[in-house]
Amino acid sequence: MNGAQGSHSLAFRVMRLCRPSFQVDSPLRLDPVDLVADEDIFDDPVAARQLPRLLEAQLSDESDSDPSYSSRFLLHDSSDAMGLTGLLVLPQAFGAIYLGETFCSYISVNNSSDFEVRDVIIKAEIQTERQRILLLDSSKSPVETIRAGGRYDFIVEHDVKELGSHTLVCTALYNDGDGERKYLPQFFKFMVANPLSVRTKVRVVKESTFLEACIENHTKSNLLMDQVDFEPSPNWNAVIINADEHRSELKSTTREVFKPPILVRSGGGIHNFLYQLKFSTHGSSPRKVEGSNILGKLQLTWRTNMGEPGRLQTQQILGSPIIRKELELHVVEMPDVIRLERPFTLHMRLTTQIERELGPFEVWMSQNGSDEEKVVMVNGLQTMVIPRVEPHGSTDFHLNLIATKPGVQRIAGIKVFDTREKKSYDHPLPDLEIYIDLE
Repeated sequence: MNGAQGSHSLAFRVMRLCRPSFQVDSPLRLDPVDLVADEDIFDDPVAARQLPRLLEAQLSDESDSDPSYSSRFLLHDSSDAMGLTGLLVLPQAFGAIYLGETFCSYISVNNSSDFEVRDVIIKAEIQTERQRILLLDSSKSPVETIRAGGRYDFIVEHDVKELGSHTLVCTALYNDGDGERKYLPQFFKFMVANPLSVRTKVRVVKESTFLEACIENHTKSNLLMDQVDFEPSPNWNAVIINADEHRSELKSTTREVFKPPILVRSGGGIHNFLYQLKFSTHGSSPRKVEGSNILGKLQLTWRTNMGEPGRLQTQQILGSPIIRKELELHVVEMPDVIRLERPFTLHMRLTTQIERELGPFEVWMSQNGSDEEKVVMVNGLQTMVIPRVEPHGSTDFHLNLIATKPGVQRIAGIKVFDTREKKSYDHPLPDLEIYIDLE
């Protein structure tokens, strides 16, 4: 980009620095076999046997030097069909700039006058819609002189962290040939686009939360994702779920050390990632994190075909509000086989989730509902008494039950009552399915 102004001795010229691209040359190429044989040669067994000699004679006629380049259109190797010449081409235009990349620019201050200029103070800034970032300021060490027809060059870099319109502002304050102090501002505008989009879905299954992240490539270059890591908030633990998680331990160690990048193809290519999150109260009380719905954020790093790096961080990903129960009931152990109309025992554990003592408790099974729903009932004492439970403590007990119908049935309606606080917990245990055998 050129920003020369006639009334000034100096002018800025700006060139973006980025890595070169491959030169692609796609002329009409042909296979040497086609020069000595037609496509029906394999239909004639005699001609097919003569083909190797014909081909060898044709290739032996070609000199290694080949000053006339007569063989430049021949397919000597299968890769020739790709049109890659092995040469690199420097960028011819400013090109597209994407969020997460590093903008690097070569700036030249040219003196187009017949006089030298002195005491040149140069500044370079990036101006966005929200902020102004200083990239270079030579106020403390001005350029002493730029001779007539000479120039002063420098390079600036900026990590692009905002979308939309950007302006590279270059200014020069200098003494002209007649000693007049002049001020030269020049502006170079460019747009920053989004290289990829991240779409997330959150699903809750029992005690686990699953986060699906879909990465879509919006650039014209393939992206090699070096890192797609989910950084959970302090209240969560996260584990990525891979399709090849059953690989051997040796391969697993190798893959972790030398993890290959994930290819996301240009022009709309996508790749999905799945994370399993579990709520954790380690180091903090449940009361302090109750209602928290911040799951965490994604860290993404990638490289383009030519190795240009990029890095993005998503905003905080939100999930369903976390509601911690004061009391939870779990099944520790149950029989492998449950017989029809034969008593069986469930090993239960009652856990408190608050910072005060609860209990004593009474546990029973609700008798509400029709007779058809009373498939699994308490066998023996209908109400059990459980002693007090310490803050964040637990206690085990055994519940004796009996089933009256075969097949898949549900254990439901277990209630816990705090006799001291006169408080009832109607659903401390999710419905549990069991299979009742006839024999």
